Amino acid sequence: MTTTKKNTVVLAYSGGLDTSAIIPWIKENYSYEVIAFVANIGQSEKDLIDIKKKAIYSGAKKCYIYDLRYDFVTKYIYPMLKTGALYEKQYLLGTALARPVIAKAQVELALKTNSIALCHGSTGKGNDQIRFEMAYTALAPNLKIIAPWREWNISSREELITYLKNRNIPTTTTVEKIYSKDENCWHISTEGGRLEDPWKSPKNECWSWTEDPKKTSNNPEKILISIKNGEIIKINNKQLNPLECLNLLNSIGSRHGIGRIDIVENRLIGIKSRGCYETPGGTIMNIAIRAIEQLVLDRESFKWREQIGLEMSYAIYDGRWFTPLRKSLQCAADSLSYFINGEVVLELYKGNVIPIQKKSHNSLYLKEYATFGQDSIYNQKDAQGFINLYSLSSRIRSLNKNKLKDE
Repeated sequence: MTTTKKNTVVLAYSGGLDTSAIIPWIKENYSYEVIAFVANIGQSEKDLIDIKKKAIYSGAKKCYIYDLRYDFVTKYIYPMLKTGALYEKQYLLGTALARPVIAKAQVELALKTNSIALCHGSTGKGNDQIRFEMAYTALAPNLKIIAPWREWNISSREELITYLKNRNIPTTTTVEKIYSKDENCWHISTEGGRLEDPWKSPKNECWSWTEDPKKTSNNPEKILISIKNGEIIKINNKQLNPLECLNLLNSIGSRHGIGRIDIVENRLIGIKSRGCYETPGGTIMNIAIRAIEQLVLDRESFKWREQIGLEMSYAIYDGRWFTPLRKSLQCAADSLSYFINGEVVLELYKGNVIPIQKKSHNSLYLKEYATFGQDSIYNQKDAQGFINLYSLSSRIRSLNKNKLKDE
């Protein structure tokens, strides 16, 4: 016996201008009831105040708020950190990584409420439309997908405000809002406004979390990070769960101006975009884990981990979290992370994170071998045979060239 689907759509709702307008638009153009789904992934508390009331006032039948912060850190952020993923060598994927956790919970709600469709407020120019819909199709391929920005005739912020005003739906958004910001417990991004000109430097209002490094303390701060199996488990000898670790390091890192980047990145659809990203706690975590890797991983394993990180950065950025490729990369990274255990002391100073002490029971670094002083372990004569074999192909190639010259 099959159950008839209800004519309801589950909307990934943020309470912002776009998704507020989407609710009445869906009702008018599809005659569907709208269930607003709000994912709490660590955005500002003011963004969550009265959000349910706002959704209902905009025309939503119901509004559900899911607290996904712990899942976000433990099931997405910590696994990514093990891989060392950095998109285009700088970006810690704060926006990209949040989309699969939101989409998964949204799909689960749609299936639970027997809804007919899923909806997001991403524009037709960005990456998020791909990330959401890649997750939707992987998890619930039979659900209809509605993407208003690819359908409606609205083309500007001014038109959205007028659209809501004509329907007596209040909005606090104004046309003077010059920046687009995306925030979660991992990072905050700022785009638009003066940042659309790469020759213009970011002003103070482009940064939301972190202190200006030039104005931070003149006294460095040292912190001790404990790592087990590639995961941060203690800070200054205090055991904390992953979300607590991130929150504490965000606080510490922000006051030292840690984690600011100003980049021009390549979007998947081919457009270049500029953004100012702040990831204070994440930057500290990433540097701490990489410091222990230096002690533990042999040369070939480190090279392989670097390749895993590169491929994982594209997999996450391109919205391929729920794919066999991402899972296989994760398995490879997890196998290496088993050995990433140890402690590292980091010095934080004016935007910099500097590992100054590190140790691990799995360390391959032995002072007896590495010393420039006298030792009784390493026989330097052994290097001669290695070099003879290592350079053999070069020797043969050179001999062949000389032979051709003689002929």
